[in-house]
Amino acid sequence: MTPTRPSDTYNPMYFLSSLGAGGLSVTFFMWLMFWVPHPGKTVPVFEDIQAAFQAGSPLKQAMIAAAMAGIALFVLLNLKSLVWNLSRYSTWRHTEAFAAFSKTNAQSQLMAMPLALAMSVNGVFIAGLVFVPGLWAVVEYLFPVALAAFILIAVLAFKLYGHFIARIKVEGGFNFAANNSFGQILPAFAFAMIGVGMAAPAAMSGNVAVVGTSIVVSTFLMVTAILIAGIALVLGIRSMLDHGTTAETAPTLMILIPLMTILGILMMRQTHGLGTQFEGHATDAQTFMFLAKMVSIQVLFGLFGFLILNRHSYGRRFIWGRETSVMSYALVCPGVGFTVLMQFFIHKGMVAVGLVDKFSAVYWVLVAIALASQFAMIALVFTLNRRHFGAPRTQRAVPAE
Repeated sequence: MTPTRPSDTYNPMYFLSSLGAGGLSVTFFMWLMFWVPHPGKTVPVFEDIQAAFQAGSPLKQAMIAAAMAGIALFVLLNLKSLVWNLSRYSTWRHTEAFAAFSKTNAQSQLMAMPLALAMSVNGVFIAGLVFVPGLWAVVEYLFPVALAAFILIAVLAFKLYGHFIARIKVEGGFNFAANNSFGQILPAFAFAMIGVGMAAPAAMSGNVAVVGTSIVVSTFLMVTAILIAGIALVLGIRSMLDHGTTAETAPTLMILIPLMTILGILMMRQTHGLGTQFEGHATDAQTFMFLAKMVSIQVLFGLFGFLILNRHSYGRRFIWGRETSVMSYALVCPGVGFTVLMQFFIHKGMVAVGLVDKFSAVYWVLVAIALASQFAMIALVFTLNRRHFGAPRTQRAVPAE
């Protein structure tokens, strides 16, 4: 057998390699978000980071340097993987393999492309805040540009998903036996990711028209994501009860974890805009309860997913063993999603209501949970990249259905 790399057999789920790297850049931004003072702004920018570094202790300086290095590294990995995927996809879509792929349930996996594109726009914006001096002075001019970019990605997403829905509604052929996972929630994840980008101006802009537009368009994407996720969740559970689960698609069982993170941040951004521009203020207690519910959903589906993955011996087979599957990249998103929302829950929830004192022993125990998840996902990304994009191997990847 001719040695090959798993990535030599292209699948659009490789867009998740770009998504995971972009998500990890956000986990490092959380360090700056909650450990660097940024008075008068909702997020830290270059000037805040510079001032904190100059006045900080050696430990704080090390934290800032590590955070900036992590953001730079994973934004670059995100963009590198995105370019590779777009190049491979443009060739693959003209093949017979693509034509066959587009007649199966897996056609909805094409939504991984707008999902990754939206993540990259978010990642580049974060990199701009961290590394570009004076960006905050012109940020109001960037918000309409960002909204336009997300609208274009949304148009692409609706086009791709529309083709899938139109095909199965006109031609039929949806395979319920092969729907024994939460893979059909991926389109909801994509719409939510676009929506959270659209909601960013609501949290950062001081222009009432920009904030109002941001809230309206992000609400449309949020409702779209919730409806798709709800339907796909019910259909997926129904198929799993009839047909069980398969090892290859088991990672999708935890897709609700990152979805809760994205929807949670989206709604918090909208709430901030409603408070600053439309007198719709939320109390710290309300935010605390909201985040507690979202994290509870994450933990519940995390336990469920881990149980099924363990029954399939997924780690021994696909992470450390001889088998490979592109769906393994779907495991990065839950860990990243939990890390980010846990940081919000600690700081905007428990610390904000006085349940936990910042920098206390209990605080650091909770932060350690988030950091453990973050570093585990870093290790997973490098492990998967080595297995899928490293030296050629004699075994082939398991195709994603």
